[in-house]
Formats: sequence, C-alpha cells, structure tokens
Amino acid sequence: MREIISTITSKGQVTIPAEVRERLGLKTGDKVSFVLGDSGEIQLKAPRYPNIASVVGAAGSLKTKLSWEEMRRIAEEDRLAEENDRSR
Repeated sequence: MREIISTITSKGQVTIPAEVRERLGLKTGDKVSFVLGDSGEIQLKAPRYPNIASVVGAAGSLKTKLSWEEMRRIAEEDRLAEENDRSR
C-alpha cells in the first residue's frame, strides 16, 4: 500500500496525481465518484458508466436489427407476460 498526498486549493479542488489517474484509467473530462463508507472510509472511484455515451455496446448487439416499433412491441409483450406471471 502506498500513500500519495495532494493539496486542496482554496476552492476545495484537488489535483489527482498522475499515478492515480493512470491506475483508474482517468482522462480529461472523466467523472470520479467519492464513496463514503459507513465506518468512515472513503474510496475514490471512476464510475463504470459516467455518461450515456459510455454504455454504448455494454449490452451486446442483436444478430438482426429491429425497428423502434418492433422493440416497443417486444417490450410491451414482456411487460404483459410479467404482469400475468405476478397475478398467478
């Protein structure tokens, strides 16, 4: 375990040291999150999906493309099937 120290500016800003940015895979414009643990610990993390563009391809792809209407129809069928299962 290593400790790397950074200074807080008068505006409450901190420069994230290069070694930390590299380990987290951060680059200019990326978001970071501060995770506050119940027992007082704090973690600095790079959110896995910091914006909508970052989720492109995360769910895989379809073998054949579907139109918007086809996707809506399938989603509606799935929703109705789920409601039907819950009512049994």
